[in-house]
Amino acid sequence: MTAHDSSHSVFDADARARGRERALAARQRRAQIKRDLRDGATTVDAVLAERLTDPVVGRMRVTDLLESLPGVGPVRAADVLTRCSIAPSRRLRGLGEHQVGGILRETRAGSR
Repeated sequence: MTAHDSSHSVFDADARARGRERALAARQRRAQIKRDLRDGATTVDAVLAERLTDPVVGRMRVTDLLESLPGVGPVRAADVLTRCSIAPSRRLRGLGEHQVGGILRETRAGSR
């Protein structure tokens, strides 16, 4: 057995290329969601609803979602996370019912 023989799978060049393409498409989709939030083309409600059915949306960090909103920077986003008991590294798919409710309350209160 050589150093390169191992029990984990080794992907061929085509599989790696497909993986890179999927990863790029996912990053572009998340970037578009952030632009849409910033521009008002979509809402936090819509993105949170989509997190359970679209894995790309579910992998988006809550911090990125909040900082995409107009007038919300790192400090305000951190304040919202603290008030809603959400870890800074949490992704949308990992949010509980109460955390989702907290984000919706916070973002709606900020839009008044």
